[in-house]
Amino acid sequence: METHDHSPGENTQPAGANQHAPLHDHTPNPRGRAFFWGGIGAGLVLVALLLTHGFGLWGRGGAAEEAPAVVHQGERIFVPEKSPLRQRLTVAPAPAEASSAVVKAPGIVEADPARTVNVLPPGAGRVREVKVALGDRVQRGQVLATIDSPDLAQAYSDYDKAGAAALLAAKNLRYQEEQLRIGAAAQRDLESARNDNQQAVAEYERARVHLRAMGAAEDAQGEGRLLMVRAPAAGSIIALSVAPGATINDDTQPIMTLADLSVVWVTALIAERDLGSVARNQDAEIAVDAYPGKTLHGKVLFVADVIEPDSRRDKTRIALPNPDAYLKPNMFATVTLRGALLERVVLPSSALLMNNDRTSVFVATAPWTFERRTVQPLLDEGTQVVIESGVTPGEQVVIKGGILLND
Repeated sequence: METHDHSPGENTQPAGANQHAPLHDHTPNPRGRAFFWGGIGAGLVLVALLLTHGFGLWGRGGAAEEAPAVVHQGERIFVPEKSPLRQRLTVAPAPAEASSAVVKAPGIVEADPARTVNVLPPGAGRVREVKVALGDRVQRGQVLATIDSPDLAQAYSDYDKAGAAALLAAKNLRYQEEQLRIGAAAQRDLESARNDNQQAVAEYERARVHLRAMGAAEDAQGEGRLLMVRAPAAGSIIALSVAPGATINDDTQPIMTLADLSVVWVTALIAERDLGSVARNQDAEIAVDAYPGKTLHGKVLFVADVIEPDSRRDKTRIALPNPDAYLKPNMFATVTLRGALLERVVLPSSALLMNNDRTSVFVATAPWTFERRTVQPLLDEGTQVVIESGVTPGEQVVIKGGILLND
């Protein structure tokens, strides 16, 4: 029989008694505590790495890295197969439509110079009466003002003397002819009488022409011998620079300006870059602020051959009928000129991108490969833009989402 020695303090419980040991053993265990705190530290380090570098580190050797959105290949941009941009880009062929070059320019209403007259006084003197006011409409031959004029008085004096001299010369000629017929006068006397009569008639005619040039009536007497300023044409008084009592010393200075406004000019100020699209007899549409919603139609009368040095613009004139004088000189206007129909590319405005001071689009040169192309837009009508140059019909253009390719 085998004997077991037990030292003092040693556990003497039977082997089966361990099945009913307590669940928590409070006996100190240094190795267990080290393993526990080491696990917590490793977890904190893993969390810090995930927060700093992203969850892409998880399983680095298993999952593939995310593909780039675009790849730059020199001047071109390639969109890889797994790029999310492929779902956000819309590419379509550039269509060609018949459109006309449209030029818009500011304008101003002006009186036609060929229908504008500066009214000059026929002679010097003192203004007795002004019969019209600024803005009045007058008829041809209407009296505008009356002037007490020494020049007219001298003209009437010359006319009266010439008339009397002509009568005397005619009477003397008849007398000499009668005397020669009866043999009481010499032929030389008759020739002298004829010469005197011709000179008197010429002087009388000169005096009559002078009166007509001054607008005076030959048979006027008394108060009728005032210098009358008459309207040379029908029109409106657009400038007035004289008043009753004023003294006129210089008959080369106009006292008023008369303009026939039944036809007016609209002068469009065309920029240099648009001159190639403007020509004589071109259709024009004119809008003025005074009549919103109303469009006037005319044709280009002429395009000036000289650019204005201050504004660097060309003055292009459009003649418009103005029977009711609803167009006033110095009104501002907006002029739209339309050229002949041409086949041009028309793109949606969403395709255009601003790149510094230029307008550009992205054009596909190969599948999912794009290059930036500078374009020259002509007209923006809502959502459609006419392109003058930069894109040819049929080229594949990014019409939506191009901003995502913009640098």
